[in-house]
Amino acid sequence: MTKATDRPSPPVVRIRIVFGADEMIGPGKAELLERIARTGSIAAAGREMGMSYKRAWDIVSRLNAMFSAPLVESSRGGAKGGGAVLTEFGQEIVSLYRRFQEKAAIAGAEELLALQSKLSDLSGGK
Repeated sequence: MTKATDRPSPPVVRIRIVFGADEMIGPGKAELLERIARTGSIAAAGREMGMSYKRAWDIVSRLNAMFSAPLVESSRGGAKGGGAVLTEFGQEIVSLYRRFQEKAAIAGAEELLALQSKLSDLSGGK
């Protein structure tokens, strides 16, 4: 039987913050925003995450409507092509979310390790 301390990676905290029935931000939405910032494209960011163009656009639309200012600004395609940019406000939202996630992981590190130590050994074919 393998001990929990022999496990290859530490537990990961994935937090979803729910503001209302349809108003939430979590790791997937934060990742989509980060990929939009990197790729300059909602479609490319969605493709990288294995989601449809429509789903990526729907998420961005919901996020833009949810907050007091747009997180993503986009321009239509055409001769020069379209694109998307994470706004300064969007960068702030992602940063706040990631800092909250990090602080929660630090604050709960002892409990995370205790939970991890209680995991069963799955290498035995369970």
